[in-house]
Amino acid sequence: AADLAHDVYLQLMRKGQLPPTGESRRHLTQIANGLVIDLYRRRQIESAYLQALALLPEPCAPDEETRALAIEALIQIDAALHSLPPKARQALLLCKLDGLSYREIAAKLQVSVSSVEKYIAAGLLACYQTLYG
Repeated sequence: AADLAHDVYLQLMRKGQLPPTGESRRHLTQIANGLVIDLYRRRQIESAYLQALALLPEPCAPDEETRALAIEALIQIDAALHSLPPKARQALLLCKLDGLSYREIAAKLQVSVSSVEKYIAAGLLACYQTLYG
């Protein structure tokens, strides 16, 4: 709880603006809720990554620093994907994770193939910008 309160006030300081008088409690609650959601998402990503690593043979497992860097990159990509519209996110995941063709994705999402191309381009651009600035 103390860490959460600290993070809420850090976020307020970064924004550099105070909420209107009388709405500060609601504003602080919104920030705290967002941080709790981020924490929950981060823990899910870490857990999934560590479960995948547990399946690797011991000599192939990365060291702690590499694990931390990989988890940070995964969290950044997750945030980038969640900033996309739902269909763009789903199209990119269907393409990259499930290996579906653009036609198959278009049929599944009930959109045109050109829309799928735009969705995937937007998703790839968001991931690229997240990782490489």
